[in-house]
Amino acid sequence: MAAFSILLLVFLMVIGVPVAWSFAAVLGYLVLVFDVNTTSLLLQGFRSLDHIILLALPLFVLAGYLMKSGGIARRLVDFIELLVMGRRGGMGASMVIASGVFGAISGTATAAVASIGTIMVGPLAQRGYPRGYSSALLGMSSLLGILIPPSITLILFGVVTRQSITALFAATIGPGLLLLLGLIFFNRFCAGRWFKEEVGSAGLLPGKLPRSAGRITLSALPALSMPFIILGGIYGGIFTPTEAAGVAVVVAMFIGFFIYRDLSFANLKESLASSAETTGTIILILLFSFMIGRILVAERVPQELTVMITTLVNNPILILLLVNGFLIFAGAIMDDLSVTVVIAPLFMPLMQTIGVDPVHFGAIVACSVVIGANSPPVAPILYMACRIGKVSIHKSIAPALFLIAFVGMPVMLITTFLPALSLTIPRLLGAM
Repeated sequence: MAAFSILLLVFLMVIGVPVAWSFAAVLGYLVLVFDVNTTSLLLQGFRSLDHIILLALPLFVLAGYLMKSGGIARRLVDFIELLVMGRRGGMGASMVIASGVFGAISGTATAAVASIGTIMVGPLAQRGYPRGYSSALLGMSSLLGILIPPSITLILFGVVTRQSITALFAATIGPGLLLLLGLIFFNRFCAGRWFKEEVGSAGLLPGKLPRSAGRITLSALPALSMPFIILGGIYGGIFTPTEAAGVAVVVAMFIGFFIYRDLSFANLKESLASSAETTGTIILILLFSFMIGRILVAERVPQELTVMITTLVNNPILILLLVNGFLIFAGAIMDDLSVTVVIAPLFMPLMQTIGVDPVHFGAIVACSVVIGANSPPVAPILYMACRIGKVSIHKSIAPALFLIAFVGMPVMLITTFLPALSLTIPRLLGAM
């Protein structure tokens, strides 16, 4: 029954049913099959949503939209471009680094795609980057928002598995930096081989007016202060992740309104509406997934899954490879939220049985989401990047698969089989 419910969820999403209502349909099926008391189930679902850490979701989402409309993202890109201009692969590297910095503030991949992609894909095309390649690189680098804290995906994982959010944030710093470096080196290798990168005078984009380095740097300082304020506050014990999300919104509004003056009340209204729509979808998915999880736990599905896999395979390495493969497969046909709140908790008892720390497993799941979100047939982030890059998805599939094979997969395997990469920083910070 549980296997059929997952297949039903996949089928509904493949045929185009909105994700939240796909979860609702699966919940309805499980309620009918197992004859569940819906009154108590609804109460349990709403109580699960009564969690202070979930307040961080709408706030981080809003901060991402405010960064885009308030001119913060554009100043970050200008500054990073200044640092890498004139070097082979420099423009592509600037997009990767900008996505990482943006992820250290907003915690979302979709906001990074929209903000950084809108600014960068056109100039990349002017430099000679194929739009298919640029969109694939944008899709993969935007997932740095999941690995480099704060991360909405890790917040959801922590809520459904009852793990420390701060420890999860720290656990993905290592994999996030590894992915960032891998993308930069891959892009540098491709520039001049896969395509010819054109560099204007003094390393500036063709047609771009020269500006002094000092002016660009000075303009970027308020934007660069945001990740230091947010991450320094979290790991310095000044405020919690939820309070950090509120600080991010306040700082983004202050910079947008009073320093850059790019943020208007019309932009603010649009950002509020967009973040409310995104948050509403996430909360609906969470509510339905919590209730689905209650039913599956009551029917002992995670325990039976553990027994079945350990009976078939008793080697921990093979079990980890099997789980890796399943997470990638699930990510290729489901969105990242579905993998995080439904699939990942099913494997938690199995991971604990073979001695994998729950925080380490959170880092493994986050890395699998990076791969799955860019893998056809669903590939939601890759599709979004192609829409912003104004290019057919078919032209981005090949470079996306190369990025996955030579960057994404190695990072996931290193994260899986080198626990110290994920656990050292949380232990040094005293988060676990």
